[in-house]
Amino acid sequence: MPPLVVDNAPPPLVAFGALIALLGLCIGSFLNVVIHRLPIMMERNFRHECSLLDQEPAEESAPAERYNLCTPRSACPKCGHQICALENIPVISWCMLRGKCRNCRSPISPRYPAVELLTGIISGLLAWQLGPGIPLAGALVFCWFLIALTFIDLDTYLLPDDLTLPLLWCGLLINLQGTFCSLGAAVVGAAAGYLLLWSVYWLFKLATGKEGMGYGDFKLLAALGAWLGWQSLPGILLLSSLSGAIIGIVTALSRGRSLSKPIPFGPYLAIAGAISMFGGQYVQQLFFPT
Repeated sequence: MPPLVVDNAPPPLVAFGALIALLGLCIGSFLNVVIHRLPIMMERNFRHECSLLDQEPAEESAPAERYNLCTPRSACPKCGHQICALENIPVISWCMLRGKCRNCRSPISPRYPAVELLTGIISGLLAWQLGPGIPLAGALVFCWFLIALTFIDLDTYLLPDDLTLPLLWCGLLINLQGTFCSLGAAVVGAAAGYLLLWSVYWLFKLATGKEGMGYGDFKLLAALGAWLGWQSLPGILLLSSLSGAIIGIVTALSRGRSLSKPIPFGPYLAIAGAISMFGGQYVQQLFFPT
């Protein structure tokens, strides 16, 4: 795909970028909900499916409270105080509350405004570079998915199918008209992305008897290949492997943890995918100069 080059944008494009950045802040607030609730929803669904395997009749119990991305309303996990609209303004509310619950003064993680800011900044930069159009809509969806997947993997070592599979299919659909790469390159990229890590997984398992990564990583790389084409895969793999090794070692040594402790690979794939979306040609030239 062609590189996304930042030029001196005219004032209307700067205003448009600022507007999309504000939209990104709001989307970031929703992504915080997804990051927190989707793993809980997955666990509840897993427990429900396991309970269906129990052949003994269970005692009647009260129906479980609905729990999804919309219900119930967001509340403080310590005191149960329901968050009102004024307390849910991206970044601003956290600053006004000084990072504490208004009711019980329990600390609110700074990661919430960080996710909102990250989403807003990335959204604004994409709008500034691409301008209005289908490529911008696709790039925004792509990066929003990657942000959610990154933080879920950091928290739970999981890359949910509820996110990776829609991301993969959206990549194939948006490239029907060659938005980021040809459809052929997208299909080959999806297949090659999955099979590359699947092969590494089995080679490592046969050699050591241990599992080196999860199936979610295969699906995420397949999704990146569907969006950016098979040509992007070598650069994504090298960039994610290098960044994962360096950051993982530095983090382990700084915190005094064992180097044998597993680290999630999904965030590094996501970072490499986002970098490739912003400047795929530069990544290719960096690792594979012609």
